[in-house]
Amino acid sequence: MSHDHTPDHETPNPFATGIAGRCPRCGEGLLFTGFLKTASKCESCGLDLEFADSGDGPAIFIMFIVGFVVITLALLVNVVFNPPMWVHLLLWIPTTIILSLALLRPFKGIMIALQYRNDAREGQQTDDHA
Repeated sequence: MSHDHTPDHETPNPFATGIAGRCPRCGEGLLFTGFLKTASKCESCGLDLEFADSGDGPAIFIMFIVGFVVITLALLVNVVFNPPMWVHLLLWIPTTIILSLALLRPFKGIMIALQYRNDAREGQQTDDHA
């Protein structure tokens, strides 16, 4: 399944289109129909978006980023203010949830745009060696 990168149409920056939630080919149409549900095709250029499968990629990156940020801030707050445990829970549980939800859609968009840009697809086994 090769994507048609037409020579008269330069592919937009995958990071900009991913963060904006736009089509990876034209940069105009919406990539999502819901919070994380990918559209079936671009309403602007007609790109079939059925290839888009970011899997668990965005979640892995978000776990590392949010984990690093929250743990660093929690340690800093603990060293500077030494609050009781309930204050930590009050601060860091909502922060973790909000950051995770805020980053999930842009990261999924970036992964799909990079998947399109690099013509990445699911691994396939062939019988070439027989």
